[in-house]
Amino acid sequence: MHKFEEITTHTKEIFQGKIIQLKVDNVTLPDGNTSKREIIKHPGAVAIIALTDEGNIVLVEQYRKALEKSLVEIPAGKLEEGEDPQTTAKRELEEETGYTTDNLQLINTFYTSPGFADELVHLYFTDHLQKMHSSPDGDEDEFVELMELSLKDCEQLEQQQRIHDAKTSYALLYLKLRGLK
Repeated sequence: MHKFEEITTHTKEIFQGKIIQLKVDNVTLPDGNTSKREIIKHPGAVAIIALTDEGNIVLVEQYRKALEKSLVEIPAGKLEEGEDPQTTAKRELEEETGYTTDNLQLINTFYTSPGFADELVHLYFTDHLQKMHSSPDGDEDEFVELMELSLKDCEQLEQQQRIHDAKTSYALLYLKLRGLK
């Protein structure tokens, strides 16, 4: 046993949704005491840093009900069961932006909120975009607006908290460190 490991003694399933599962685990702590952990199970997601030939960042604006406001974000989406993350990334790029690519580079993977969720995001990069001849059908309950902005414009949106999510902030920091102007 690892010195910080918590041993699950009982799990209670609370909710099974279309995207997430919520459970409460009773755990024994490393010091022998017990506690409860509320955990969200998530299938994982992808996000794509996509640059146009002009060096603009491809983004989408969409309403986020949990926040009761719209955010500007890099394209992203949920992994389907058994789907390869790179396949998901290409699909989501196409569905949300009308662009496609055959050149996706995995940048990193990261957990979004490890204190209560197991969602793992696979972050990809491409600067080899092709505009699709016809726009694919997106998700029926997803409404997005395509944006192509400079890094400077994105930084202004961050100041206004219109870009205000971790994956997009991570992406912009990555681009700054790469020297994008």
